[in-house]
Amino acid sequence: MIFTEREIEYLGGQRIGRLATLHPNGTLQVSPVGFRYNQELRTIDIGGRDMAASRKFRNVLANGKVAFVVDDVPSVDPWQVRCLEIRGWGEALTEAAGSNAPLPGPIIRVHPRRIISFGVDPGNPSAGKRDVPEA
Repeated sequence: MIFTEREIEYLGGQRIGRLATLHPNGTLQVSPVGFRYNQELRTIDIGGRDMAASRKFRNVLANGKVAFVVDDVPSVDPWQVRCLEIRGWGEALTEAAGSNAPLPGPIIRVHPRRIISFGVDPGNPSAGKRDVPEA
């Protein structure tokens, strides 16, 4: 399993994340994006208006390097932060693939290779920092 059940539940309850991509000239771009967890493929699918014309789409098309973060502060008293960071590789797809694709294309599909999780699944020893085996 790539994500724990609580991480999947957390992703399902959030609407906005931040996608980092690498521009061909070496600069980084971070963009707020809408997303959905693709249960069939165990990926993060990112969509949006005019996605294929966006710099982030072209960056992913050029090199596939991505990181994605979802976080929030559900309480300030007591202070509580939750974060799920996903490092991996991205695909720039003109149409969403998979029979249960949660978003229509064009999309950016994030394939996790490393997951850093805190505050999302406390008490679970499989949460935290972990590498995802190649499929």
